[in-house]
Amino acid sequence: MQSGIAASQELKSALGSLITSTSQRGLLATIQNETIVAGASIPSSSPSFLTDLSNLSSHITPNAALYILLRRADSLVSPDKSLVAVTYVPNAAPVRQKMLFASTRLTLVRELGGEHFPESIFTTEAAELTAEGWEKHLAHEAKDNPLTAEEQSLQDIKDAEALESRGTRGQGLAQGGRIAIRADDGIADALSKLGQGASENLVQLRMNPANETLELVSTSRATCSSIASQIDTKEPRYAFYRHDDAAGSIVFISTCPSGAKIRERMLYAASRGNVVGLAQGEGGLKVAKKLEATNPEEITEQVVLAEFAEEKVEEKQGFAKPKRPGRR
Repeated sequence: MQSGIAASQELKSALGSLITSTSQRGLLATIQNETIVAGASIPSSSPSFLTDLSNLSSHITPNAALYILLRRADSLVSPDKSLVAVTYVPNAAPVRQKMLFASTRLTLVRELGGEHFPESIFTTEAAELTAEGWEKHLAHEAKDNPLTAEEQSLQDIKDAEALESRGTRGQGLAQGGRIAIRADDGIADALSKLGQGASENLVQLRMNPANETLELVSTSRATCSSIASQIDTKEPRYAFYRHDDAAGSIVFISTCPSGAKIRERMLYAASRGNVVGLAQGEGGLKVAKKLEATNPEEITEQVVLAEFAEEKVEEKQGFAKPKRPGRR
């Protein structure tokens, strides 16, 4: 999900203005068309950081993720120009949006300059972005208490970020801005046979979160209508399906059930591009279509066939005889 996502020049310029401003407390950012873009600016109405947090309330909704960049010093004329990068991902936001914002937050900091952000936090509740919520955050940081279930989920996210920042040794895979992966023996062979027309036309893979290794789950025979029934409904999966069209087109399918652990979801999101790279580089496949779904049941026969129907429509339109000039 992170591949190709970058901060817009407009956002970089807006950040520069924020750092030098004496009246602006913060800046909002979001993701549009695979680009991180600038949103509204947050004014400062007080010489206190905590008091200025109240200016965020009108911009925070319970179903939309958001990046919030804030000047941390109380006084905006202070020589301390450090910022805090807040990733706000409410539980009611769409699953794909949650994964995208969570897995791209490191990219945001890198693109804007990590030297500006000594602190980066992840929040899921609007109450955390109030003075009271922030004080609780500071109090928690100051002591090392056993983690609650919610705090453990946030720790899982931090662990996944650590995976992304350090990477792991893979089998000759290009990094491409994502974490590298280790792959079990047999995966490349199974993918190669898939491309060569073996009787089994569905190869399923999983990421083992314990050792961060890509594992071969199974190879089987499937039809468009039976793919969903063969994919696990509780654990994330990668699958490569050879369609029954004349070209034997390869369809990459990524499923990530909402019940999966946050760390697993982020690991799958960050590894997706390298799994496709492995299939194309080591397995010799040409991936024609990519499908993403929360639950396997979303991968229906209609969904798969629609992908290829749209392609035929585009081809037909592309070869339409042009009209004569002046005619309508």
